[in-house]
Amino acid sequence: MAEIMPPVITPEHLVAHLGNSDLQVVFVGDGAVYTQGHIEGATCIRYSDLVTRRPPASGALPDASDLAVVLGEAGITPSTHVIAYDASGGGAASRLLWTLDCLGHWHWSLLDGGLGAWQAEGRALVSGPPETDTGTAPYPAALDHGFARADADYIQAHLDDPDVMIVDARSPAEYRGEVVRAQRNGHIPGAVNLEWTDNVDPDRDGRLRPAAALMQDYADLGVTPDHEIVTHCQTHHRSALTYVVLRSLGFKRVRGYDGSWSEWGNDPSRPVSTATDD
Repeated sequence: MAEIMPPVITPEHLVAHLGNSDLQVVFVGDGAVYTQGHIEGATCIRYSDLVTRRPPASGALPDASDLAVVLGEAGITPSTHVIAYDASGGGAASRLLWTLDCLGHWHWSLLDGGLGAWQAEGRALVSGPPETDTGTAPYPAALDHGFARADADYIQAHLDDPDVMIVDARSPAEYRGEVVRAQRNGHIPGAVNLEWTDNVDPDRDGRLRPAAALMQDYADLGVTPDHEIVTHCQTHHRSALTYVVLRSLGFKRVRGYDGSWSEWGNDPSRPVSTATDD
């Protein structure tokens, strides 16, 4: 596009660009929600098409061949600027944007506040079911995990690396091990905890909090742009929003761990900490 769009855009900004041929709005979520009302011109990607089960991981990145079909049917090409939104707090849309980074597709933005913010401003929606064009050319997908993705081995190899910080986007109770969602409870040793919802201002229809406030919250945990950051949660749904937030704040080295706690917490070979250990 002639204008370089920021990683997070407002509904007003999107309205000014709707109809541009090199822009594709994508709703990520349930088809029934899309059918009830969506932004004009938006296509739909089911969240389930952005994840696959590789036990014990339940939110792993799909194969490139599968993503090629999903993205192609959504009208996405390598030159498309993707605007993603959802109706579930930003995690689903952010998972798509992280996936695009794994493909080396840097042209994307998150609609701040998603469907809720759009509706709160009285913006128009259209109804109708998602269309699937089986004749659409698949996206030429080739996964390059080196710059956007971390796996368990990578994390374990960098547990004592002062340059690498792990941000756990789960709830504090999950982080402390009080809520158990795997064979073992607790967190990855050395990880810091900022729940994904702390990125959002609940009084502004789900929009992100001001950048300065977010930067300060992360800095208070030692999460600063001079570090490499790895984000995770249970399945890299919630932590995908954290990933996008950090990218929007100017962090250059950010990775998402799609195995997340569903993999780490169920693998007895991986070290685990609790609140009393750290």
